[in-house]
Amino acid sequence: MVTAEYALKGGFYVLAHGSTARLIQRRYHLAEPRKPFRSVVAYATQQVSSFGVSAVSNIFADWTRLGLPAFEFTVCSDRIGPLRTDLGLLMHITDGPEAMASADLIILLPSDSRPLMLQAPVVEAIRSAYQRGAIVAAYCTGTVLLAGTGLLDGHRAATNGGFAAQLARLHPAVTVDPEALYVDEGRIVTGAAAIAGIDMCLHLLRREHGSAVADAVAREAMIAPRRGSGHVHCLRLVPADAAAARSDGDDARLAEVLKWMLTRLDRTMSVADMARQAMMSPRTFARRFREATGTTPHAWVLEQRLDRAEELLRTTDLPIRKIAVEVGFSSDSALRERFVRRRGVSPRDYRRTVKRR
Repeated sequence: MVTAEYALKGGFYVLAHGSTARLIQRRYHLAEPRKPFRSVVAYATQQVSSFGVSAVSNIFADWTRLGLPAFEFTVCSDRIGPLRTDLGLLMHITDGPEAMASADLIILLPSDSRPLMLQAPVVEAIRSAYQRGAIVAAYCTGTVLLAGTGLLDGHRAATNGGFAAQLARLHPAVTVDPEALYVDEGRIVTGAAAIAGIDMCLHLLRREHGSAVADAVAREAMIAPRRGSGHVHCLRLVPADAAAARSDGDDARLAEVLKWMLTRLDRTMSVADMARQAMMSPRTFARRFREATGTTPHAWVLEQRLDRAEELLRTTDLPIRKIAVEVGFSSDSALRERFVRRRGVSPRDYRRTVKRR
């Protein structure tokens, strides 16, 4: 029953093997582990955020000249025709909800339009796409729109802090995290306010296509390559890598500690250990770390461990148990649990799919 429940919620039938996996696949009409998304459809309603349209279309632009994957990006709305943005600009929409039928990734953009409700054909299109295996993402007020489809029920979600209470009140089955930058629930991903949408999209790129692609897009778009999904709402885009930290005072020490941490991913590190290395008190270190990276020390280390595990799975034939030890997990099952949360597939199936491509 546990395996079947996971299969229904997120396509995690890969947790079963052999005849059990085939039985679940037939019973629930599940496909093979999906490939990284290529077709991206952004849904816009009247009074859509001009910044949101610009930011998302920039991230999923044609970067093939850099040797990056080719994305097919489309903006759709309730109907074909003119659509006015929050700045009063007119967009000409050439695609309706039917564009979602072939999308690998659907993003619900924020809007100033009220009430925050989707029309029935849009709800049906989003739900059908999700059942087909598409990733559905939303941020800011787009999260409120997504909640109206019922797909957020039973999930954690992030939204604009000003709408968190409203979202929780209108949709009690959704666990609202009012401070999260973005929340990754597998094929449901939500983000907070406007700039957090950029972080959410870069996270999806990193998760599906790898760190090299996400960082290259970030460099070309001149935006921060990474902020963690931990609790932070700030407009200051500060990269989490050591080279981007400021070179004066505490930040210089913090930069050195980040480098030190990356060399010790296979070991247990407490906040006290990190603070001692930075020559700060644990409380000061935790505060400065959050200011610089947008997340907590433990959350940052976990992300680096998973990034390193993905790299080893792609580039080596090391046994998964050995990889788990090298990146600091207590067992291969601990790595598996975290990896499935991030990728939706097990490390073994991730490696098999990547090597097949």
